Amino acid sequence: MTDVSSNFTIEELQIPATLDGSPAARDFEQTVDARNLAEAASFGATGMEFTAAELLPRWQENSHERRRLFGARVDGRIVARGTYETRTRGDAVSTAWLSVQVDPAFTRRGIGRALADAVEAVAREEGKEKLHVYAATLAAGGPRLESPTGFGSLPAEGREVRFLLARGYALEQVERASRLALPADPAVLAARRAFAEERSGDYRVHLWAGRAPEPLLEDLAVLATRMSTDAPSAGLDQDEDVWTVERWREHEELEARSPRAILYAAAEHLPTGRLAGYTELSVPVETSRGIEQRDTIVMREHRGHRLGMLLKIANIQHLQDTHPGHPEITTFNAEENRYMLDVNEAVGFVPFAYEGAWLKRL
Repeated sequence: MTDVSSNFTIEELQIPATLDGSPAARDFEQTVDARNLAEAASFGATGMEFTAAELLPRWQENSHERRRLFGARVDGRIVARGTYETRTRGDAVSTAWLSVQVDPAFTRRGIGRALADAVEAVAREEGKEKLHVYAATLAAGGPRLESPTGFGSLPAEGREVRFLLARGYALEQVERASRLALPADPAVLAARRAFAEERSGDYRVHLWAGRAPEPLLEDLAVLATRMSTDAPSAGLDQDEDVWTVERWREHEELEARSPRAILYAAAEHLPTGRLAGYTELSVPVETSRGIEQRDTIVMREHRGHRLGMLLKIANIQHLQDTHPGHPEITTFNAEENRYMLDVNEAVGFVPFAYEGAWLKRL
């Protein structure tokens, strides 16, 4: 434990195996509360919260990713968290992904700065070369900080913007957060899918939930790897993050411990029998809560066939058939990814917030 001031302490937290009411479990639950409050404040919107039971599985030890969790404690309670994530194999071991999230009731006390110092110190100790941070900031008037991609900007006086610039980070990309109100009109979805199918040609859609069919695993590992190289990453200098069948199955094992359902749609290229792309939705149990759109990837060599639209619509139809009643789907896309933004807008997604993708070289 590190004493930072008379008002709070910063400490690395033990990750519990289960939410069993132990001190470690209570601490973890409190970090999730702080995360949810901070997200709502920085995005100016709710609906992106997670429960501790949903997040805990991805914090369990595995052979490909490593995470460390830091907390700020005030009067015995965790009111903010700092997260550190890295890879243990391949080129991506040189990168760390960091975040700092403070309960808005405890901002402007130096807690965010102290947590940032803590997670950056870990990166330096472990010899990392690149730090990646994704941070939203509230919409505001006044001067703008333009993305170097030429697409999108952030309020130059935004708290998160000033904080990261002062710490030596550079803005590399702006991402748009968009929402689709549910239920989506079945007639619109059917018409858009028919349009996509007409232009896609020799492709077939596969749908499933949870664990993937065995014959698809090798291709899914290739596609997950391509997420790190084919998705627009501007100047973030992304290294290839290699996935294997083993890693995909390990990922599924952890996901299976979460109460969320994961719905997939994948496109098979019929002449070769290989997958050309996939998309996934993360669905909470409670129908009052929104749905998270996760990865969507179409290999570069298969683009131009409306597969992105076909996959997204097929999975939304899959969702509405199997998990009706949720209010919305939330998705994030790079502002320069006009193709995927066109797909989302055609389906009915509307923007509600923006976040910056930041890079710091050590």
